[in-house]
Amino acid sequence: MTQKAPSTTPTPSPSRTPTATPGRVHRAWFVAAVAFVTIIGAAAFASLPGLLIDPLHEEFDWSRGTIGFAVSVNLALYGLTAPFAAALMDRYGIRRVVALALLVISGGSVATIWMTASWQLVLFWGVLVGLGSGSMALAFAATVTNRWFTARRGLVTGILTAAGASGQLIFLPLLSWLVERHGWRPAAVTVSLAALVVVPFVWLLLRDHPADVGLAPYGGTYAEKPAPARGAARRTVTVLFKAARTGPFWLLAGTFAICGASTNGLVRTHFVPAAHEHGMPVTAAAGLLAVIGVFDVVGTVASGWFTDRFEARRLLAVYYALRGVSLLFLPLLLAPTIHPPMVLFIVFYGLDWVATVPPTIALCREHYGEDSAIVFGWVLASHQIGAAVVAFLGGLARDVFGSYDLVWYASGALCAMAALMAMVIRRRPATAA
Repeated sequence: MTQKAPSTTPTPSPSRTPTATPGRVHRAWFVAAVAFVTIIGAAAFASLPGLLIDPLHEEFDWSRGTIGFAVSVNLALYGLTAPFAAALMDRYGIRRVVALALLVISGGSVATIWMTASWQLVLFWGVLVGLGSGSMALAFAATVTNRWFTARRGLVTGILTAAGASGQLIFLPLLSWLVERHGWRPAAVTVSLAALVVVPFVWLLLRDHPADVGLAPYGGTYAEKPAPARGAARRTVTVLFKAARTGPFWLLAGTFAICGASTNGLVRTHFVPAAHEHGMPVTAAAGLLAVIGVFDVVGTVASGWFTDRFEARRLLAVYYALRGVSLLFLPLLLAPTIHPPMVLFIVFYGLDWVATVPPTIALCREHYGEDSAIVFGWVLASHQIGAAVVAFLGGLARDVFGSYDLVWYASGALCAMAALMAMVIRRRPATAA
């Protein structure tokens, strides 16, 4: 068999190079919309842990440390699965990995309604939902953005990151109402159904690569779809060892671990029970978290816009510094009723919640190029490990000291450290990039 000699001027044919038909919306925006809806549907699982602590403590007499441990397993597996999920998406395609992940989330969530021992909570909610949600992590958003967009990557990253907050806005009030009126089991079933409903949208509407529909990425030039990458696990570990020999990786991983500790691990898991201890109704506390979701959307999309225009490491330093200051004031704001200073904290914290994601992804892309989605998966793993540690230690601190105050103050100090770490990250020279 003879092989065709490669052309010295590899110009694609005109029929294969358009970014979109003139006058029509590029297909990449529809893919981003499907990804947005998918992340919203999967966000239900993230809205529930903070609402389960008191009901499970009361029904089963499990300590808050025990329940926090199950949540920490969930968060840790969420993070550790993410980099392998990014590689699996390269090997088997986005649709297959995401659809299977949603089915695992649905099964793990519904199985909790029959549990009678704490180890079952760890297995169902910690392991199964953790593994499934890890495959639906922000590495999914990074993969979609990298494949379908060349221009507007910062903006699209912000929009997809905000999808999780939008899901929180939708599900938190509903789930808190179900928990308060009907118990935690109907809420767990709701989470299961929300993940299940999204599966058909993923399978029918999501596409793995622009070349599948004969298009170039938005703002880019046409390229053939690469062959499926074999050895996904080996590649994931290889990328980790390669990135671990560089300073920016450890700085990004460290700052993102503190990000996870101060958001998912602390506020999302422990804010509702902490506010309830000060006399605030569960529905009111959950409503405040939902308001965080409202402003999270605004803050994250704005952060994506800023990332396209300003230096990413300076943005990170500002975000972490402001977050740390706000946490130092929170113990003074908790009260039986919602008052203006608490509303101000919620608005501010919402704007800053995951505003760190677009500049972190941009720095991964700047330093690690084609491996950036997998590298970001490992950075996200550190985010979730930080969240897992604080989810457990927060519950343990409450059991030991009878108050969450120490955890709020410690997290504020960690955020100040993250701001300093962000400023140490060096810019990659343009010639090296």
